[in-house]
Amino acid sequence: MKFLEVDSLDVLNTVFRWETGEASMNGRIEAYSCKSAGLDKKLFKQIEHKYNVDLSGGSISPDDLQMIISPFGRLDQSTPRMTFFYLLATLNAAFPEHDFSDVRPEQFSKQPSPEMVINSVNTTLFNLDIEDDPMNDEEGYLWSINYFFFNRKMKRLIFFSIKSER
Repeated sequence: MKFLEVDSLDVLNTVFRWETGEASMNGRIEAYSCKSAGLDKKLFKQIEHKYNVDLSGGSISPDDLQMIISPFGRLDQSTPRMTFFYLLATLNAAFPEHDFSDVRPEQFSKQPSPEMVINSVNTTLFNLDIEDDPMNDEEGYLWSINYFFFNRKMKRLIFFSIKSER
C-alpha cells in the first residue's frame, strides 16, 4: 500500500488531537493507493494460501466453510480476498511497528452506510471492548477504532483511526 499525500487530509489531521486529565485521543485520516509493495506481496501470498479453498471437489467441511465466510464475502473468491488483503496491508502501512498478518476476517465488520459509521463511532466512545484489538498490549493503551472507506473502482482507500491512551 502506498501512502498518498493529501493536503486537505493533513489540515484535518491537525485538529484530531484531544487532551484530558486522564487520557489523550489522537485521530488521523490517511489516503492509500492499492498498489502492492515488497512486504505486501508476501502478505498477499499468505492470504491466498490460507483462504483460496478449492471447492471443485464438490464437498466442503464445516471448518472450511466457516473459514471462507467473511464480512467481505466468500474468501474462496478473489475480490473478497483482495479487499481483506487491502485492509491488512493498510493497517501494516499505517502502523509499521505492528504486524497484522494474523488478524482474522471476522474481526472486521462491514457498515452498511455512513450514518452507521457515525453511530458506531459515537457508540464506541462509550461502549468499548478491546479484547480483539491487536494493539491492546501497548503500554498506556486504552482503546482504538479504525474505519476503512474503500473505492474499488479508483483502487484507493481512506483510513480513519482514533486511538486513546493514558
